[in-house]
Amino acid sequence: MFKNKINYKLINIALVTLIIFLMYQTGHLWMGVTNTVLSIVGPFFFAFVVAYALYPFLSYLQAKKIPKGVAIFIVIGLVLGVAAITVGLIAPLLFNQLSSLFNNIIAFLKELSLNFDLNIGPLQANLSDSFNDIIKSLSKYISDGAVSLIGVSLNAISVIVITFSAAIYFLIDMDRIRTYTKKYLRKHSKKMYRYVRLLDHEMENYFDGFFKIVLITLVEYTITFYIIGHPNALLLGFLAAVATLIPYFGGMITNCIACVTAFVISPALFIRTVIAFFVLSNVDGYIINPFVYGKTNQVHPIVVIMSVFAGGILWGVLGIVISLPVAILLITTIKYFKNDITDKWEDIKEGKEA
Repeated sequence: MFKNKINYKLINIALVTLIIFLMYQTGHLWMGVTNTVLSIVGPFFFAFVVAYALYPFLSYLQAKKIPKGVAIFIVIGLVLGVAAITVGLIAPLLFNQLSSLFNNIIAFLKELSLNFDLNIGPLQANLSDSFNDIIKSLSKYISDGAVSLIGVSLNAISVIVITFSAAIYFLIDMDRIRTYTKKYLRKHSKKMYRYVRLLDHEMENYFDGFFKIVLITLVEYTITFYIIGHPNALLLGFLAAVATLIPYFGGMITNCIACVTAFVISPALFIRTVIAFFVLSNVDGYIINPFVYGKTNQVHPIVVIMSVFAGGILWGVLGIVISLPVAILLITTIKYFKNDITDKWEDIKEGKEA
């Protein structure tokens, strides 16, 4: 009878609260160890993610009867080729356009201040200083149309080399890793096997759609802004492609930058840019995105906005970038275990009523 009088749920809650409090109080002790572990494990985790994202391309090539060794060579060659073109050819051009873009933004603020008698001097000064700092930092790596590695620290180079090398080995062994994982989960838990398989399917859809969207966006925005005569066409196309990492807000930011810079140049270019903004937004929203993603990875806009907001607060830029895939994983998990969660909640309610 004494056992029945003990509320074990309250005891568990108290223990969890105590553990959280102790972790908070001793954060300065274990956070250092955690950061060290993350700095060691981080490159290998990122390498695995890269290999996992590239694996569908490898599988596609192998399905076309291309030997695995040749397929891996092709995938790695494409990655290195894209990186070389971006760093060696596009980066200097982007650097020049970036300087022009910053100057146009400062000119826009000056004109806005004069026309509407607004005191935005402090904002203008802060932006000017920030832009100059960015240009000076980038100029360490880009000089006379070539990219220099002198300004890159030895530690950064070693991390890049280790990550890329580990990604190659992960990609080579990805078949073995996936086979072992399937056998292990099938043997120990069929339900967990189905769950991991579902997550794998959702992530494959996400990465496949993401890479297609990046390529389409780069070509689409660059050509469109080039046709309307925008001087920063390549930079805006590049920004739009990178901005696909930020759901919803990334495209809006790119289009706003395009409109601001066009406004400084001429009213006609500004009107053409605004028209291009609405055309591109509708084409992306109603044609390209539904065609690429189909009925997979459909996440409600409110959920996307909340995940982006939460990710930004918790982990900054990295949190914003990973917000959508994390939201997809969480939604998939909740849907898969929905019945279990409902049954557990019913059991808890019945226990309270009893």
